[in-house]
Amino acid sequence: MSPTRHRRTTSAPFQPLALAACLLGGLLPGVSAQAEEARWVSDSLNTYVRSGPTDGYRIVGSLTSGQKVQLLRTQGDYSQVRAENGNAVWIPSRDLQEVPGQAERLPQLEQRVAELSAELEGIDETWKTRVQGMQETLDARKKLIAELQTARGALDAELTTTRAQLREAQAQLGEEQQQVLMRYMVYGGGIAGAGLLLGLILPTMLRVRRKRNDQWI
Repeated sequence: MSPTRHRRTTSAPFQPLALAACLLGGLLPGVSAQAEEARWVSDSLNTYVRSGPTDGYRIVGSLTSGQKVQLLRTQGDYSQVRAENGNAVWIPSRDLQEVPGQAERLPQLEQRVAELSAELEGIDETWKTRVQGMQETLDARKKLIAELQTARGALDAELTTTRAQLREAQAQLGEEQQQVLMRYMVYGGGIAGAGLLLGLILPTMLRVRRKRNDQWI
């Protein structure tokens, strides 16, 4: 059977003859049966489907880019798939891919982008809140440090004044102590001089008094 001219048709329900050809293709020897698996038509093209597993079978329809189908079996370079309308047709295996098409992945990607954007906004808000809190804490600590520095300056000034007053008091106390010492020395010298003078005068007065007494006798 020679291949017919490729002509794009709609995915309308297949004619009974096409179904019979599909059944005949399923009964051909060498066809391997396997569990149904999901496949998607390649995004790069709109591909025709045939009634059998070779280019010699006639075209019975087409599948659109990114359309989801179920893989039924493979034979040679062709794979038999079940379309969304339930019909089983053959398509070149190279025109199938194991990941969803862009039309199906795009909404998922957009949803994922939206989720990541929302998550990023949440992280951004969290960091803004944390940074604001840290800034407020830093400002409070700066204010406290400034107050402590001011208080320390006042205490340093007070300490300097107190030390100056203490030095002045110590100097004044030294002068007073010297004055007191001088007074003690003066008083002591006066008392010693008076005692010495009495020691010299008293014996003389006693001798004179004795002489007078002797004269009267």
